[in-house]
Amino acid sequence: MVGICSAYYLTEQGKKVTVVDKGEVCSGSSYGNAGLVVPSHCVPLAEPGILTKGLRWMFDPESPFYIRPRFDPELFKWLWKFRGACNKRHMRRAMPIIRDLNLASLQLYEELAALDDLEFGFEKQGMLMAFKSENGLKEGIEEANLMQGIGLEVKILNREEIQELEPNVRTNIIGGVFYPQDAHLIPDKFVQGLARYIEEKGVEIHTATEVLGFETSGNQVTVVKTTRGDFVADEVVLTSGSWSPRIATDLQIKLFIQPAKGYSVTVKRPKKCPTIPFNLAEAKVAVTPMGDTLRFAGTLELAGLDLSFNRHRVDAILGAVPDYLPQLKPEQLELIEIWCGLRPCTPDGLPLLGRLNRYENLIVAAGHATIGLSLGPITGKLVSQVVTHEKPSIDLTMLNVERFA
Repeated sequence: MVGICSAYYLTEQGKKVTVVDKGEVCSGSSYGNAGLVVPSHCVPLAEPGILTKGLRWMFDPESPFYIRPRFDPELFKWLWKFRGACNKRHMRRAMPIIRDLNLASLQLYEELAALDDLEFGFEKQGMLMAFKSENGLKEGIEEANLMQGIGLEVKILNREEIQELEPNVRTNIIGGVFYPQDAHLIPDKFVQGLARYIEEKGVEIHTATEVLGFETSGNQVTVVKTTRGDFVADEVVLTSGSWSPRIATDLQIKLFIQPAKGYSVTVKRPKKCPTIPFNLAEAKVAVTPMGDTLRFAGTLELAGLDLSFNRHRVDAILGAVPDYLPQLKPEQLELIEIWCGLRPCTPDGLPLLGRLNRYENLIVAAGHATIGLSLGPITGKLVSQVVTHEKPSIDLTMLNVERFA
């Protein structure tokens, strides 16, 4: 996602671009995610209170946030820094930058959706944060007030207003918060479609090509060594998501990123289902209509670079849905696909974006956590501005790649 978006905007700047990918285009976390573009998601992953909830959740394999028990010094270091960022001061500083990134990305998505030969199911219909408990709704309204405070559009809805919004869907929802600026799309259609588009513009995309290391000269990265030969580059952009820290170690660079596994279940779209995305708030499950399919996505599992399926996680997602939407019983749905992928998370919930001091021609763009799809286009645009030494359209100070050193 971030790599393809970066290639697109660099090509728009007249640069000759080569993309190297270990897998196929859109084979990672860009493929099966919830497909949400979310200005509403401005609170960073490292939010106040998450540690209290985390203590209840983190060792329950069916909880929204799970840490697989293991001895991992890198995970311990990450958690220590995560703990330090879970406070109101950091949240207040982080929310405006996440807002700016999301809104800028939304505008870029609208521009991309207008391109000829690029269709990816983009719809700006808003998103409903749905609550089934009074405590959950109270927390949701408090967060909505924070969103309003930074200039986002918010509508607080009661049960009857939600029924008017979705008249053909029966719910057990007592209230909700509607975010009209949110949008959704079909992620694999977007990434694969944009990849074809930039290939036609002259971008070389080498799939099944793993980065093995680098050659350097002074403060320059001169060669990218891969399983399919060496690539000489004037600028190198590292957009490898959860694998970015492993690749960066060859350059003696430490990136504080932990992979967070997420799951999705895609089914044939039932006759009676939401026409706009729902976020089942207490369960932390997204429900997204995508063409003739419906996708349920959620959970955050810190389990390292492990892509094995944990059936408990899938069952937790499916089991939560009828508590909110009783017509969507798992046994009555026609399964298409179960998927999992790794989201790259930094300790403070903000991405890494910019150059490093050690190598002046190396740019890192990674660590977007659960909003990588949402921030893909603006990240690509900012990468192109950094490469061409333009003043970035958004201040990158808080996204400094070396801020955890």
